[in-house]
Amino acid sequence: MDIQTSTASNSVIVKLDGRFDASVANDFKKTIGDLIDGGQVNFVIDLADVGYMDSTGLGSLVACLRRVGKEEGEIKLSSPTPKVRKVFELTRTHRIFDIYDDSSVAAQSFANPA
Repeated sequence: MDIQTSTASNSVIVKLDGRFDASVANDFKKTIGDLIDGGQVNFVIDLADVGYMDSTGLGSLVACLRRVGKEEGEIKLSSPTPKVRKVFELTRTHRIFDIYDDSSVAAQSFANPA
């Protein structure tokens, strides 16, 4: 999996490309942890190019959500493929994450809280 980051106005967009499974979960958590240590607390995780996500990938998202929450930040998800969206629905984790169709809309939501 490839992990790329870019900054938006009030958040960091983390774009994932490839399989989000046990082989990359620790790399993902380290990337988010390093960004938190650098002062970032709001994240958009762009899942548009993730074709597969298993329970370990999902667990790493939840673990990062907990860590970000301790820093009074948020994680929002964007553009999950239908297969990946189904994982969130089956596990009911779509209730704990805000999911957007577009990463730029998700990033703007940090500037315009509802």
